[in-house]
Amino acid sequence: MAKPRFLAPLAVLAAGAAAILPLVARAEPAAAPPAPHSAVPGWNELIGKLADLPDRMLARLPDAMRNDPRVQQEVARLALESLTSQGLEAIGGDADAPEFLPAIGYVFNIGQPNADTIYRSARIDGAGSYRLRGKAGSLNQAIIAQVVPRNAETGAGRTHIDLAKVKTDKQGRFDVLLSREKPKGYRGEWWELRPQAYRLMMRMVSADWAKEQAPTISIERLDKPVARPRRTAADLEARLRALPAMVDMMALMFIDHVSKLRADGYVNRVKTFDMTSTGGLAGQFYYEGAYDLADDEALIVESDVPRTCRYRSLILTNDLYETTDWYNNHSSLNQAQAAPDKDGRLRIVVANRDPGVPNWLDTAGHNRGLLQGRWMECDSQPVPTVTKVKLVDLRQHLPPETGTVSPEQRQEIIRARRAAQVQRPIW
Repeated sequence: MAKPRFLAPLAVLAAGAAAILPLVARAEPAAAPPAPHSAVPGWNELIGKLADLPDRMLARLPDAMRNDPRVQQEVARLALESLTSQGLEAIGGDADAPEFLPAIGYVFNIGQPNADTIYRSARIDGAGSYRLRGKAGSLNQAIIAQVVPRNAETGAGRTHIDLAKVKTDKQGRFDVLLSREKPKGYRGEWWELRPQAYRLMMRMVSADWAKEQAPTISIERLDKPVARPRRTAADLEARLRALPAMVDMMALMFIDHVSKLRADGYVNRVKTFDMTSTGGLAGQFYYEGAYDLADDEALIVESDVPRTCRYRSLILTNDLYETTDWYNNHSSLNQAQAAPDKDGRLRIVVANRDPGVPNWLDTAGHNRGLLQGRWMECDSQPVPTVTKVKLVDLRQHLPPETGTVSPEQRQEIIRARRAAQVQRPIW
């Protein structure tokens, strides 16, 4: 996983400390001095919450995971991902001067981000009015949703807009007004703003990573002048004080999700999973289950394929619900990357080692983790069967026409995947 940029200064400091250490007199280590009390209101609360965050995360996991040194460090990484993502929002989120900032994804790998999706969010004010404009692009999906508190009164209009269905000019440009009420005489594209909406979440979903074009988009507030004066101390303090709760929420929300599936018996089998109440897209159907594989074993995930389907995918996560690194491994598959067999059945092989078949999902060293599939706007939502087999016997369980991928071909496939994904815009 790419390291967040803010870690670079820490790495320099660590290297300097390592160089100085041999020069220090060998002596019994002194007790650590008490942490100084900051004069900045809100700072001590943030540091205090962070101090035991990894331990509180570990406390939600089974003993075997809690006592595993690698898992401990992965939990620390997840805590850093939560801090960094929410820190970015605390610094850059502004309903008066909004922009779409990176949300969860490859770097901020929190809550199983979909491998095909670039997530961005912009803070808004439900009492304001905004203009969205840009080019719609050609992605499989580019959908912007209004985020409101749970159980909030949200109005009667659309909760989201799909850029594939928005009016555009001959150059593919769109221009959308977002406001509580449609102005009299306004003839352009209008989207009703929910009174309690506080954020826009944009999902840019690509099936053919190398060919589909991402949209461009700007957002501006119209009911206030274009300017951003120096922020007040009260505003900055409020952002700082809100940060601990947001970091906690992100870090703890799904930490034990896979463990709960295991406890419920969903190991090497899947069940349906409803995410609409936690921000999932309307029209999207999920299935998921934990997996457990030895190095000489494989899982065959098999299902029918809907006759019509806008999008489908299957991804892997680790036991902490971080999506398995799909930039550098063959660890995700969608309809542009995994074709069904001649009998119309879709078969995907999950294994720790490359079995030499086209539809392979690489666990990337995670013998345990989670399978999660999506059907988006499909005429059916089949729930796959999962069969565990020995790797040496795998071909006996697959159709005879199943192709073969050599190690050299696989390297080229992964390099092409990585190049296409890295070239997609994150910011």
